[in-house]
Amino acid sequence: MAALSDAKRLVVKIGSALLVDRATGHLRADWLRSLAADVAAFRARGTDVILVSSGSIALGRGVLHLGTDDLALEQSQAAAAVGQIRLARAYEEALEPHGIVTAQVLVTLEDSEDRRRYLNSRATLETLLSLGVTPIVNENDTIATDEIRYGDNDRLAAQVAVTVGADQLVLLSDVDGLYTANPTEDASATRLTTVDTITPAIMAMAGDAGSGLSKGGMKTKVMAARIATEAGCTMAITLGSPLNPLSALEKDAPATWFTAQVTPQAARKRWIAAMKPRGTVTIDAGAITALQSGRSLLPAGVRDTSGGFDRGEAVAIQGPDGVTIGQGLTRYTGAETAQIAGKRSADIAAILGYTGRAALIHRDDMVLQDRTAQ
Repeated sequence: MAALSDAKRLVVKIGSALLVDRATGHLRADWLRSLAADVAAFRARGTDVILVSSGSIALGRGVLHLGTDDLALEQSQAAAAVGQIRLARAYEEALEPHGIVTAQVLVTLEDSEDRRRYLNSRATLETLLSLGVTPIVNENDTIATDEIRYGDNDRLAAQVAVTVGADQLVLLSDVDGLYTANPTEDASATRLTTVDTITPAIMAMAGDAGSGLSKGGMKTKVMAARIATEAGCTMAITLGSPLNPLSALEKDAPATWFTAQVTPQAARKRWIAAMKPRGTVTIDAGAITALQSGRSLLPAGVRDTSGGFDRGEAVAIQGPDGVTIGQGLTRYTGAETAQIAGKRSADIAAILGYTGRAALIHRDDMVLQDRTAQ
């Protein structure tokens, strides 16, 4: 069974009901400080941490005295605009005493479905983590309509985990795991400790109803588990309301763990390998040697290109003899690639008129064929 202490890159989802007191509409400051202490402890061990947090609407509606009834879309967006400032400040104030810099990242469903936006989100989050920043991610409720909403932060958290290649995801919930039936209605219901495969029977155990200020029910959590585990990320559902909930989970607090069968890196490589190439880049012998030693493909090593591919699409990588050696996701369009082929990365800005990325295809976005088997 997975252990939280093994996490190298951890995504934690926090629901509104954990952050905001339903009766008063005020932030649960003591709880947030305890979570910040947990985050600091993981960071001190070298674990990257990303927080996916609800709470902006819940905080904003309290400030605007909108009550607890269902809100119209415009009221929800207004509440989010007011609450988002307070939510970001609350995380900043909780984590700053630990020397942790925070960043606010607001996304919508479109950002993961559109290739260009997905790549931009991934690059931003990766850069923040490389700089030692803890990103606070939330759905951009101030502009999102039903057509571009995730609708719940369980699946958003899973998508963030996939985007950054996290190996563990924790959903802090109002229940301590997945039960064989609703434990409030069936006294014989038992909690599942580990789920290795998400079968139709497992899906049938999940209910639909959310609670309190949160929108996600158990079904959305199991759907999140499917997204995460298929991408190589192990996921846990555990009770989030106690102080220091991550420390409690690390000390074997009750939870349900959904296990991944592969690593995030292997899952991503498999996904890239299955994509249909939209074009081809031909590279020289020196570039082949560099790629085989684990380096990224720089424009200087490219000798030719074909195909009208867009940024983020898969392209075949072939040697000067025309033999395909692998494929990867390009960071430039076909037209741009033709312009910078054979040029130094330092010259990209002068050629294209903007500062681009140094690599044409990053090593994390590349799959090479096993030449020893040929």
